[in-house]
Amino acid sequence: MSTGEPTPWGTGLTVAAFVAAVLGAAIVVLSIGLARVHPLLAIGLNLVAVGGLAPTVWGWRRVPVWRWFVLGAGVGVAGAWVGLLALAAAGAHA
Repeated sequence: MSTGEPTPWGTGLTVAAFVAAVLGAAIVVLSIGLARVHPLLAIGLNLVAVGGLAPTVWGWRRVPVWRWFVLGAGVGVAGAWVGLLALAAAGAHA
């Protein structure tokens, strides 16, 4: 799917990094808050939210501007989950 225009890598990766940082931070903060109520609530909400949004977001990956948001969202969610697992592991050993 080529439009004949060059890919704006600098701008696109900047947008993706910003989306990843904001989304990752939001997921970590929300999950920590929910985990204080009940850990399964945090896990369940994350799985339902990602499972529900994934089909819609996946469809955006071929749209020229939205593909950068999709990249950022994927990296942000993955990074947040890795961070949450690290926090859980550190908390278990403390």
